[in-house]
Amino acid sequence: MILSSIYLKNFRNYKDIQLNFSDQLNYIIGGNGQGKTSILEAVYYLCTTKSSIAKLDNESVRFRENEFEITGNFRELTESTTRLFYSLKENKKYCFLNGKQISKSADIIGKFPVVLLAPADHAITQGPPVERRKFIDSIISQASETFLNFLLDYNKTLRQRSSLLYRIKEERRKELFDELDAWTSKLIYAGTEIIKHRIKFIAEFNIYIKDSYERIMGNVELPEIKYSYLDESVDDKIEALFKKQIDAKREDELRRAANLCGPHRDDFVFLINDMNLKSFGSQGQHKTFQTALRFAQFFYLKEKTGKIPVFLLDDVFGELDKDRAQKISECLKNVGQVFITLTDFTNVSFLKREQKDSLIYINNGEAVYA
Repeated sequence: MILSSIYLKNFRNYKDIQLNFSDQLNYIIGGNGQGKTSILEAVYYLCTTKSSIAKLDNESVRFRENEFEITGNFRELTESTTRLFYSLKENKKYCFLNGKQISKSADIIGKFPVVLLAPADHAITQGPPVERRKFIDSIISQASETFLNFLLDYNKTLRQRSSLLYRIKEERRKELFDELDAWTSKLIYAGTEIIKHRIKFIAEFNIYIKDSYERIMGNVELPEIKYSYLDESVDDKIEALFKKQIDAKREDELRRAANLCGPHRDDFVFLINDMNLKSFGSQGQHKTFQTALRFAQFFYLKEKTGKIPVFLLDDVFGELDKDRAQKISECLKNVGQVFITLTDFTNVSFLKREQKDSLIYINNGEAVYA
């Protein structure tokens, strides 16, 4: 899958610009605050309908403007045009695929798989469990529409059940307890499916992470991911165990008016040579693991979706030693279309530009091709 061009209007510091891209490596070069990362953010928006940086869409609107627009042309067996429009006045986002409005983000996610390696990835290996859940679930969601639908349904149920628990705490009416039982059953059903998908995913993904880690570090270290919930040997008991956990936490949930157990509270453990990376890993090991995770994501999505993901690397090489950076740059030649932001191309001489690669210099929202 190739993103041949992108059009930005009133997006971040871009007033009105169209950029054309190479099928191979695209180096986006410029100083801090000039708009390099905004291009990657726009690509990520097209592929997922969400920003890779901002929590709220209004943060991406150009100063003193009332809307932004992103349009991208993807090429695979056929050509597809995606357009995303956000209105500040309505505080609403509109998505279009080949001119037809898309009502749900789920209808876009997975159609244009994307992988983003960025400095913020340190939160995956060093941050709280929510960051690891978000990482794992985002990969499965791009590969499986079934999982995505279960995840959306589960999160909706969590919100409904949380609101109901609060009402019960305040009112204690009998009919509310009957309603709680219904939402609990729904939560257990969707949650069980999420857990099963995660277990299957981790078993498969460990092969990809080991292969990607070896590409960067050789075979001197053995990486692994473990899911803290259960293993495959109890797959048929997950629903019963989940129900047992909720029953045991019932009084605590009523007292605190909160959902206290389920896959929204699970964690994933990253290991190197059977040692917990979060507790014992060096900064170099963390960075290597984060990079290997994204390469593993790329090759996993490529195989599962039958599409070549767009690979985005945001200011990655500045944080790596020369040896690791050179090995990663060699791996990129086997990937396909890649977007790489750099502050200065001359300081990364190990990156070999080929004839089909593109250099785009960004200065305050303006682009110059070299």
